Amino acid sequence: MSALSTLAIAALAAPAALLGGSHFKTRRLAREAREAVPPIGHFLDTAKARIHYVDLGPREAPPLVFIHGLSGQLQHFTYALTDLLSDEFRVIALDRPGCGYSTRSSDAMARLPEQADILLEFLRRLDIHQPTLIGHSLGGAVALAMALQAPEDIRGLALLSPLTHPAAEGPEAFKGLIVHSSLIRHLMAQTVAIPTAQRTAGPVLDQIFAPERCPDDFLTKAGGILGLRPEAFVAASADASFLYPVIANQAASYAKDLQCPGAVLFGAEDRILDPTHQGTSMEALGYPCQLLPERGHMLPITSPKACEEFIRNTVSKLPAYAHKDAK
Repeated sequence: MSALSTLAIAALAAPAALLGGSHFKTRRLAREAREAVPPIGHFLDTAKARIHYVDLGPREAPPLVFIHGLSGQLQHFTYALTDLLSDEFRVIALDRPGCGYSTRSSDAMARLPEQADILLEFLRRLDIHQPTLIGHSLGGAVALAMALQAPEDIRGLALLSPLTHPAAEGPEAFKGLIVHSSLIRHLMAQTVAIPTAQRTAGPVLDQIFAPERCPDDFLTKAGGILGLRPEAFVAASADASFLYPVIANQAASYAKDLQCPGAVLFGAEDRILDPTHQGTSMEALGYPCQLLPERGHMLPITSPKACEEFIRNTVSKLPAYAHKDAK
């Protein structure tokens, strides 16, 4: 049983004074996180979510849309990668529904098809035409879901360390997020989850970045401190808890329904997602997979130049981009 699962049981039986103390600490940590990393972009409302995003580069240029992974936020891309591409592309980096400063109408909106539907509506409302989707980790699964739902609207996919298939065992760092009861999930978010996340942040980040080193400014420049808010735990827990069996059904549909072209970049030493099962397996579907030696899971932060080169190379091989207003 994971530490957070044990805490979920303990939370139900804990004395009111203990829960009250945890709740006040949670409120303090959340306030400090919001002060340290406030919103940096714009907001756009859809029917089921409010999306926080940044919009960089020439408005008439081919668009790139960046979708982050589990427990992440758009700063994973603005940390070092988006500025490398905003000279030639229109760059949209967003907080997935429920994550960062985005919202969603319910925990059930964490399912991949629902996230895809929300983001496709977001792109339509923002009048983004034929984007290339850049999905990292769980964001890769969301990008694939969008391509399956609306292949005619997506130019292609450039996937960074993506989740593409179900895994026999999920990453140890995220197992504590699996909470199938909405009531317990929200109770944990307001009491034990955030103080626990603060205490275990160092070892968890070591796992996520291994074999590379987590940068010293990850909590602020990459927005990592935003994970110390109740809404961040709720979003990450729902993302993890609603992932199965949806990802298995999605993967089973690739051979028949995945029409969008694309490619994959993986760190050869990724400790979170298996590069062979999640990456090179996509080559059978026409998605070439490049492996970066001695690199781990957090490529947008640790290897931005390699990501930039991969994205530019992938886009160069996609069908020619024509702006919707082109004559």
